[in-house]
Amino acid sequence: MGEQEKAVYGIDCYLDWVKKEGLPVTEGYGVDLFTVPTAYWARHGCQGAAVHLKGRCDFSNMFLFEIAPGASTVLQKHLYEDVFYVLEGRGSTQVEFAGGHKHTFEWGPKSLFAIPLNAKHRHFNGSGREKALLVSTTDMPLVMNLIHNEEFVFNNDFNFLERAGEEKYYTGEGDLITVRPGQHMWETNFVPDLASIELKSWGDRGAGGSNIMFVLADGTMHAHISEMPVGTYKKGHRHGPGFHVMCTTGQGYSLLWFEGDKEFLRIDWKHGVVFPPADRQFHQHFNTSQEPARYLATGVGGIRYPLTKANRRSLMGLNPGGKGAVSTSIKEGGDQVEYEDQDPRIHSIWLAEMQKNGVTPKMDNFTIAQ
Repeated sequence: MGEQEKAVYGIDCYLDWVKKEGLPVTEGYGVDLFTVPTAYWARHGCQGAAVHLKGRCDFSNMFLFEIAPGASTVLQKHLYEDVFYVLEGRGSTQVEFAGGHKHTFEWGPKSLFAIPLNAKHRHFNGSGREKALLVSTTDMPLVMNLIHNEEFVFNNDFNFLERAGEEKYYTGEGDLITVRPGQHMWETNFVPDLASIELKSWGDRGAGGSNIMFVLADGTMHAHISEMPVGTYKKGHRHGPGFHVMCTTGQGYSLLWFEGDKEFLRIDWKHGVVFPPADRQFHQHFNTSQEPARYLATGVGGIRYPLTKANRRSLMGLNPGGKGAVSTSIKEGGDQVEYEDQDPRIHSIWLAEMQKNGVTPKMDNFTIAQ
């Protein structure tokens, strides 16, 4: 026999690819995206970085793109999905489909958009003085580890024409699909401003909250935005892994804990901070500002195309036609902690924050564990 080959196993094709690309990696529970170190990313022709949240699961990640004043990225296409959020700056994105048909839309701070699968695209910084900073949530780890062939992922010519969507989806318009509170969907490819988009009431999540689910580029990526009124907080809940939670307006904090934990992990947030509830980790969001607080959640597996059984349970309902587990009490087999059942320390911590920030609490109409 010839010389025995060295055994090769335990390969993570995605992480190997990140290393090969020369991308700096930031990992943590709570990451301020404005402070993430970047390096020149030749593939995209701009500064870039990878962000790996602890507890993010094996399916999803984040990429950060810093585009210099007056510059643009290199034309791309790939077989993974991405959902972009604009942290700062103004510019435009051009998307090109088979036959040369193109869509161009202009974005600014707090814009949200998705690239249809495998469509050619590039981003342009519209300012001659200021940089543009964008972050994308992707399912590249899932795709790269499944296919483990870089050429196939980046140089496949198949056209997913059904993902292109309607012309209006690139102008800031869309279609409202009413389902039930907490599951109303806005189908589009581009949302100009997450701070101003109209949300729908979702009382089951507590204290006058509201939300809207997004269907972006008919993809499997999930995105939704939720709002907490001034002087309120949401009920605690848990779900599967992979969600990236980012503050878009206001400020506050979140408490995270696993069942049986004696202490909470606290993450303070403001615009640009992202954190991950890990798999089946309880988490609860608190508004401490003088304005409504909104946060964006992105991940893999949405309301139209749940990728896993956990997605379906959380978003679609415990039973056919029922509420999702994230808004159904634990006492009823769901994953939500009602106010009257929460750890009494939670409300006390929040009241102290209200006093410190000079904000009037507005939770008197709810039965709170004391």
